[in-house]
Amino acid sequence: MDAILSGQLLAAALVTGALYALTALGLNLVYGTMRLLNVAHGDLVMIGAYVAFWAFTLLALSPLLSMFAAAAIAALFGLALYYGLFRRLLEGGKAAQRLEANSLLLFFAVSVIVQNVAALQFSGTPRGFQYLGDVYRFGNVAVTGNRIAAFAVAMVLCFGIMAFLRFHVMGLAIKALIQRRDAAAIVGINVERVQILTLCLGFATAAVAGALVSMTEQISPFMGFPFTIAAFVVIILGGLGNVTGGIVAGFLLGALETYGVALTSSAYRSILIYGVFVLILLVRPQGLLGGRRIVR
Repeated sequence: MDAILSGQLLAAALVTGALYALTALGLNLVYGTMRLLNVAHGDLVMIGAYVAFWAFTLLALSPLLSMFAAAAIAALFGLALYYGLFRRLLEGGKAAQRLEANSLLLFFAVSVIVQNVAALQFSGTPRGFQYLGDVYRFGNVAVTGNRIAAFAVAMVLCFGIMAFLRFHVMGLAIKALIQRRDAAAIVGINVERVQILTLCLGFATAAVAGALVSMTEQISPFMGFPFTIAAFVVIILGGLGNVTGGIVAGFLLGALETYGVALTSSAYRSILIYGVFVLILLVRPQGLLGGRRIVR
C-alpha cells in the first residue's frame, strides 16, 4: 500500500498522462472539424519516434530539436493525404455516418501501409537510445531527465494549443467548425483552409508526442496501435471537441493505467484501457467531462 501511495507512481502517472493528452489532442481536433476517424493516428506517433531516433543516431541531434522536423514531416504527410484521399471525400457532401465509415477504411489502409513500410525499412526489432538519462530527486521521488523534459514539452504544447484556440482568429475558426460546420461556412469561414490547418496540426502534435516517447521507451514499427486506442479513450472520456476535458482525461487515463498496473500486473494494461473504453461508451457516450459538443 505504501508503494501505491508513493510519489513515484504519481510522477509516472503525470508523465504518461501528459503524453496521452498531447497524442489525443490532434485526434480530437481532426475528428471534431472533419469527422475523419483516424485509426492511423498512433502510426504518426511511430513516425515521430523514428525521426527522433535516426536524428539522434546519425546526427547526434537532440530529440527536443528533431521533434520540429518530425512535426514538419507529419504535417506534410497530412497535407498529402488531404489532397490525395480526403479532399474529394469531404467535398462530396456525404452524411456524417458515411463519411466516418469511409475515412475509417481509408485510414486503416494508411495504417497498414505505414507500418509495413517502416518494418521493411527498419525491421521489426525494437530500438532505443539513451538521452537525458540522469536521475533527479525531488524528496523521495526519483525521475529521469528525459521524463521531466517529455512532461514539460507536452504540457507547454497542450496549453499553447488551448491558448491558440481561445485567442487566435484561426483557433476561433477551428472552434466554430467543430461546433457548427454549416454555420461556420455561412459566416464566411474558409472551411478548406481550416481543415488543412487542423489536419496538419493534428498530425504534427502526434509526431511530437512520438519524439518525446522515443526518449523514454523502445520504439518499433508496430508501436502505434496502443497509442491510437489510448487517444480514442481520452477523447471519449473528455468529450468530443472539449480540449480542456481531453487534457484532463489524458491524466485520468495515465493514472488509471499506472496505478492499475501497479495494483495488478503489466499484463492487465490493455484490459484496463479497453475496459474503460467500453464502459464509457455504454454508460456515458458523450464523455465523463463532455456534454454538448463544445471547445473550451
